[in-house]
Order: sequence, then structure tokens, then C-alpha cells
Amino acid sequence: MNLRLLLLGAAMASTGALAAPRGFTVEDMVKMERVGNPVLSPDATRVLYTVRSTNMEKNRGNTQLWMIDLRAAKPVPQQLTRSEASSSDPEWSPAGDAIFFLSGRSGSSQVWRLPLGGGEAARVSDLPLDVDNFRLSPKGDRLALSMGVFPDCADLACTKTRLDAQGQNKASGRVYDKLFVRHWDAWDDGRHATLYSAPLDAGGRLAAAPVSLSGTLDGDVPSKPFGDHDEYRFSPDGKTVVFSVRIAGKTESWSTNFDLYEVPAEGGKAPRNLTADNPAWDSKPAFSPDGRTLAYLAMTRPGFEADRFHLVLMDVASGKKRTLADNWDRSVGDYRWRPDGKALLVDAADVGQHRLFSIDAQSGKVTALTGKGSVHGFDVQGDTVVINQANLASGGQLFKFKLDAGADKMVQLTQQNAAALADVRFGEYEQFSFVGAKGETVYGHVMKPWNAKAGEKYPLAFLVHGGPQGSFGNGWSYRWNPQVYAGAGYATVFIDFHGSTGYGQAFTDSISGDWGGAPLEDLKKGMAAAVKKFPWLDRERSCALGASYGGYMMNWIEGNWPDGFRCIVNHDGVFDNRAMYYSTEELWFNEWENGGTYYAAPEKHEQFNPVNHVTKWKTPMLVVQGELDFRIPTTQSLGAFTALQRQGIESKLLVFPDENHWVLKPANSVLWHHTVMGWLDRFLKK
Repeated sequence: MNLRLLLLGAAMASTGALAAPRGFTVEDMVKMERVGNPVLSPDATRVLYTVRSTNMEKNRGNTQLWMIDLRAAKPVPQQLTRSEASSSDPEWSPAGDAIFFLSGRSGSSQVWRLPLGGGEAARVSDLPLDVDNFRLSPKGDRLALSMGVFPDCADLACTKTRLDAQGQNKASGRVYDKLFVRHWDAWDDGRHATLYSAPLDAGGRLAAAPVSLSGTLDGDVPSKPFGDHDEYRFSPDGKTVVFSVRIAGKTESWSTNFDLYEVPAEGGKAPRNLTADNPAWDSKPAFSPDGRTLAYLAMTRPGFEADRFHLVLMDVASGKKRTLADNWDRSVGDYRWRPDGKALLVDAADVGQHRLFSIDAQSGKVTALTGKGSVHGFDVQGDTVVINQANLASGGQLFKFKLDAGADKMVQLTQQNAAALADVRFGEYEQFSFVGAKGETVYGHVMKPWNAKAGEKYPLAFLVHGGPQGSFGNGWSYRWNPQVYAGAGYATVFIDFHGSTGYGQAFTDSISGDWGGAPLEDLKKGMAAAVKKFPWLDRERSCALGASYGGYMMNWIEGNWPDGFRCIVNHDGVFDNRAMYYSTEELWFNEWENGGTYYAAPEKHEQFNPVNHVTKWKTPMLVVQGELDFRIPTTQSLGAFTALQRQGIESKLLVFPDENHWVLKPANSVLWHHTVMGWLDRFLKK
């Protein structure tokens, strides 16, 4: 069905292109409406989801709630909320008669309730602090919710008073006695994300002050910077909450030891550690429908953030644990129990795709449910499955299928952006493979320009993914999207080199300690294989581009593949491994990837250090940096730019004072893309 949908989309685009053919632009991309993950009603008759639109004038996005009635012969999406403030994180009431969601429409982020029988949304919580995320209990009588509070405060009002006082303090200095002092894009202000619980009255409003569930532990629930309500769950009877937390202490910046804790939903007892036996990462708990089994994801190697996530089942009564599908060499992303408890649906990267699988809860047998494309959101109720699926020619859309019929019979539910992109002709793409480093099979993709003609050769953008344990596969991105290059007349090649995800854990592991070895060999061999297989690639007119680890690889290519390209684009790339170790925030990453601390194993850090090869640099480079990037600090990009300028190598520096490791604001994304395309045009266009 995926192939038929792709062909249908291509045919629709071609029809529009006959009247006004054009390529896909960055303006198209930033204006696209983005479909969120599906949330099925308890009876599987309706599905909730969010749609994010972009206001270019205000330079920001706005998210609202939508619903589709699946009982209709031709389901039509219905917008449920309209507000200047976003509405997000929808959850169904147990009876399916109301929707709970987060919104800042009252001036702060609070939980709201929208009755579906008629009437306006009403505020559920009216707390002095922002509610960052929440969960509704299965009985609908209680909320679990997380807020940022000062650990030594006795109540929420204390945190609010202290925050207000900070805003009036003329002295701006902050004092620290442990790491993290800053994380991702924010300095630590002393608050912890703390999990609370509060009962609801018959009208669906908070009936009492929230009680802390995790406040006795020194850690964030959910984790920062990207944790959400998937890190805590109610038991089916609503009496227990299980959550994941990493104890901070002095070791937080070099520890990946998350543990699961159990606590009564109404509080009153200290949390009990369920996974103290595992010194690595345990997270994303979820009870089976009958409440007898707790599933969760677990890594086995402490300090390694890209270890395989195994699916573990724990018997609640005895505490006995077993790993499910242990021989299945894939890392689980998200998962859901099937309502009958007989299987779990999981998504995982798989050979350049991101697919949905079913795992039998007893035997561990794994069955693939979807094929090509990327599933990055799904839900299941009864025998109904709704997924959010994208590919290299389409942003995420919702599709529905029945478990007994299979994904071959799935039906598309949303058509977001179809009208806006009706006259766009997307670049055709293809996956290929070759023999890479160590004699192992390596995969990549190529994409043609939107207006490709037989017999023509096209300049080439060679994209290198970050991570480094990541993938440039058959999916859709709003930051590094090859269709934008295809729309500008460029062919693209992107290789899943050694270290990429979705090809088995040994393949993912292989990049650690070898950043400039096998991956560079794969890139060289992948480029040669692509040019040989696809004669429309103009190897002589090529530019390499990458961010994060991809940016590191740009600096490494400068000194170790100096004749490889006419130009380079380096976004937030590591320039000096020594300075990187002493200035980044998540130390576990550098220590795992380079074999320990810098002071204990400097030779490991120096083995593939780009700064040691600057005298061989000669390729023109565009350097891009976000000043709020604390993962790869600004001095890394300034160092690269200084090395280029001092040696008289043509170079430019683009700095965003208000962006982190990613460029997220619409206007900044447009500027980024036009600057990058201008750099490519200068060196590659005839």
C-alpha cells in the first residue's frame, strides 16, 4: 500500500506540475502544516491529533487539536481548538466524552478539558507554575503532572515567589558547585522537573493541592531536555505510578543510569526502585492491560546513550524480569500494548526505514507490520491501528488499518499540505547498497533534482548525518531535507555509514572510538558507488554538508579528504576534541565515544581530532553556529573559522544568537537555507 500511495502522490504532483511545474522550496517547507501523533479513543471510533501551522509574520508555530470520526464513510478532519496559544498533548477521558490537553491560553501552561457533547474548554488546573506535561489516570479521577520547582521549597507558591524575586534582583551572577551548569540550551536555574499527583472532582477540576511523587529524589521527572509523559505511567487501576529518573548528585553529567521507581498515586510513601540491578538506562514504563506485567525499555551498558533499547517485561507480583525478543537485533523506539495484552506494537529503525512491528508477548516472535517509509507515531485500540508515516517525498500523514487485515489495506486519513504543494514536483529517490569498510554492506540513498532530464548530469550535495548514531533514511525532516536541494536543482547522496542505526547493534557500536576511520571510508566508497551506479551524478561538481557529527566530519574531511569536494558546509561541528571535552555538557557522550576522560586517555581523543590536520585544509567552507548550542559550544565553530581565515581559505561564518544545536525559528530556517544554497551555487552552478 505504501508504494501505491507514493505513486498516487507522484501522479497528483505531476498533474499539478503540468500547469505550473516547480521544485520544493524552503519557504514551502517552513509553511507546511505538521501532523502530530494519533491518539485513539477508548472505543477506537475517533482519533485525536495535533496540527502545527506556521505564522511567518510572528515567526513562530501554533499547534491546535484536531479529530477524525473513523465511523464516517469518508472521514473528514475536524478542528477542535482555535487559540492564539497552542493546544497540545491530548488525552481522552475514560468514557471518551471529553479531551484533556495542555494550553497556555490563560497566560500560563495549564491542563484543560474540552467536553465533546458541547460547550467550551474549561481549565482543569490553576496552579502558580507552568504544567510541563501530564497524564490522566485510567479511572479519570486523578492527574499526574510535572512542574519545575526548587527542591528546597515546601510548596508551589515558594517556587513562584523565588522566581519573581530573581527577576527583580540587580545582581545577575549564579554560583554552581556541580555539573550540569548548563544543558542543551539553558543554564541550570536550580529547579527540578518534579512529578506531582492531584485528584479531580466530578466536574473534572483539581480537587486538592498537588502532592509530590518524585520530590524526595534528586533528579528530573521527566528527564531534561526532551523527556515527556512517556517516562511515567499509571497502573490500570490508577493506584500506582511508575516513573523513570536519573539520580543527579555529582555524577549527572557523565551518567546514563536511569531507574524506574514505583510510588502510590496519591503519594505518602517514598518511591521504590524497581531496576536497581541495572546500572544502565531504564525508561518508558507501561503496564499490561490486566496490570500484571510492567513493560519498559532497558539498555545494558552504562554510559552509552546509543546502546540498544531492549524490551523488558517484569511480573508485577514477583518482580521477575525477562527480555522479550532478545535475539531481534533492533533498538525499540516507542511501543504500545495491544489491548488484549497478547502482543506489543513497537517502532524501530530498520535498514533505512523506520517500521512498525508486532512482538508476541509470550514467544517474542517479531512480525513486521509496515514496509517502506518512517513510522514515528502510532496508537492501537481493539484491532484498529493508526500511524503517522512519512517518506522522502511526504511529511507525516495519518493512516489507519486493521490488525487482521494488515498495513497493505491501510487507508490515508489526512491530506495536510496537498493543496499548498499541488504544483510541486518532488525529486525521485532510490536506496542503494555497496561494499563499505570492513567488507560489510552499507546502504545509502540518492535523490534526483525535481526537473531531472535523461542524459543530464547534476551538481551534487553530499549530506552527512549527525548523531553519530543516527540515520538519513526514508523519512521526512524539517531541518535537513534533501527535497529542498532537489528543488534547487541539486542531486543528493546520503550514506548510512558505520555507526548508523537500524542495521544491528554491532554496526551502530562500530563508530565509537573510530570517528574518522570506517565512517570516512564508507563515505568515500559510497560516493564512488553512487557515481558509478547513477550516471546523472556530476562528481566533479560536489559539495559536502553536515551538522553535529556531520559537522565534525566536515572538519575531518577538510584535512583527510582535502580534494574530495569543491566546497563544504559545517554546521555545529566538533573542531577540537580536547576543547570539546572540557566545554560540552553531556560528558558521558565524549567519554564513551573516545574511550574515557580526556585527561586519562588523551591519545584516544587525539586520534581523530580535526584540529591536528588544519595545515592540510584548503576547501572553501561555510561555518554555521547557534550560540545557544551548549552541546557543541560556539568556540568550536569559531576555531574552525579562525583556522580557515588565518590560512586564507575562502570561508563564511553564519551565527544565530537565538538558536541551539538546531535552527528552529521559521525566519532563521529560511536564512540558513538561502545562505547554504548560495554557497553551493557559488561553487557548483555553471
